[in-house]
Amino acid sequence: MTTRKFLKSVKYRYYVCDVFTETRFGGNQLAVLPQADGLSKQQMQQIAREFNFSETTFVFSARAGHTRYVRIFTPVRELPFAGHPNIGTAFVLASIGELGQHKSSFTITFEEGAGLVPIAITAADGKITSCELTAPQSLSLGKTLPAKLVASAISIDAGEISTKTHSPQIASVGLPFIMVEIRDCSVLKRARINMSGFEALTAEEVMPDVYFYARSNDDFDIRARMFAPLSGVPEDPATGSANCALAGLLAHCDKRPSGNFRWRIAQGVEMGRPSMLIARAEKKDGVVETTRIGGPSVMVSEGVLHLD
Repeated sequence: MTTRKFLKSVKYRYYVCDVFTETRFGGNQLAVLPQADGLSKQQMQQIAREFNFSETTFVFSARAGHTRYVRIFTPVRELPFAGHPNIGTAFVLASIGELGQHKSSFTITFEEGAGLVPIAITAADGKITSCELTAPQSLSLGKTLPAKLVASAISIDAGEISTKTHSPQIASVGLPFIMVEIRDCSVLKRARINMSGFEALTAEEVMPDVYFYARSNDDFDIRARMFAPLSGVPEDPATGSANCALAGLLAHCDKRPSGNFRWRIAQGVEMGRPSMLIARAEKKDGVVETTRIGGPSVMVSEGVLHLD
C-alpha cells in the first residue's frame, strides 16, 4: 500500500477590480489581497508578477494605529505610493465588509512607504460609489529635462511638446513622474514607446516614468497617457499618482495666488481601457497645500491563491 503525504498549502484570498471606471473591463486593473499577513517581500513580488497588472496591493494590520498598512508592487518593484491601488484597495475593503457597515460617506487612512494616505469613501444605497485620496506628500518639483530627450522616448518631435505652462519636469506628491504637456490630442494619440529614448533618460538620474497630456475641449479637460516600460508597465490605463501630481503642478503654475482647482481627466483610451479621473488641488497664498484624485471602481472577480 502506497502512502501519500499531502502538503497543506496556505491560501490567500484575492479580489480583482477595475479602478477609475463604472464599466467592467475598463479603467485600471488591480489585484488586492485584503489579508496578506505572513507574505514575504519576495512572495509579494512574485504574486504581483503573476497577476502582471500595473500594480497589486497587499493589506496588513495597521502599524501606527490607522486603518491598514498597505504595500504596493508593480511586476518588477515595490512603490512607496500609487493612486489607483489606493482607490481600488479602499473600494475592495469597503465592498467586502472589511471596514464595517457604512451607509454614508466615511474616511479611512492607509499607512504606506510615502506616508499616510487619507481616503474619503462615498457610499449610497449600501454600495461604494467613489473613493478620493489625499496625496501623502506636498507637491515637490524636480529638475527640468530637455524637450528633445523626452520627445525621443515617446516617439514625437520636440516641437510637439508645449512649454507655455511648464517645461518637461519632474513632479511628485509621493511618486515622481516626468510631466510633459503635448501640443494637442492628435499628437497624444500617435505617441509610442522608444526604448532607446527611455534608456537615455536614465542617464539623467531620474526614474523615467513619463506622464504626458494634452488639453481637451470635449467632455474632459485633459487627456493623458503614461509610459513606464522600465518599471514593468509599458502603458498605464489610469495613473492616479501622476494625475494627482499634475493637479499640483497646474495649480502651482496658475497665476492666481489662491483657489480650488478641478480637472476631469481621461486616460487609457488609446489602449482600450478608458478611465475617468477627477483631480483637485487647493492653493493658498501661492502655495499648493493639498492634491487629491478620485473616481469610481467596479468589482470584477475573486479567488484564492495557493502557496506551499
